[in-house]
Amino acid sequence: MDTAAAPPLPPYQGIELDHVKLVRTSDDAKAAMAALLAADAIGFDTESKPTFVKGESSTGPHLIQLATDDIAYLFQVGATPAPALAELKAILESTTTLKVGFGLSDDVKRLRNKLGIAPAQVLDLSVALRGGQRNDLGAKTAVAKFFGLHLQKSKKISTPDGPVCA
Repeated sequence: MDTAAAPPLPPYQGIELDHVKLVRTSDDAKAAMAALLAADAIGFDTESKPTFVKGESSTGPHLIQLATDDIAYLFQVGATPAPALAELKAILESTTTLKVGFGLSDDVKRLRNKLGIAPAQVLDLSVALRGGQRNDLGAKTAVAKFFGLHLQKSKKISTPDGPVCA
């Protein structure tokens, strides 16, 4: 099949911007914990500042993203109030809420090393959906294959104007 002649896929809409919440206070963290632990499964991802020097080690994660079907919570590591880390630990270590995402092995390792958090009930879709193939399946490919939609992940739309990490 000639993919160049295929019509473009409609964009995946995702969560509306006003439903993305930055966790800034202990009360924010408690509200996030209540909403996230009430869900059977939540989306999970981390972000780290890039490294630019060969051999330089990342100090991430710097941002932890957790989401239900309707709302996403952003925890800035270093800027999140210390008491909020207890809620974050409770969410990620919960054995009743499934944490789902793509390419999570490095995220899990970094959370253990940096914050002492050992995420439980983690489902890495890049491995689970590869269907016997050798290579992992990425988020963009999975959205196209299973939903017939285009997941736009350009730096222009996924990187905020100001600094996210503190």
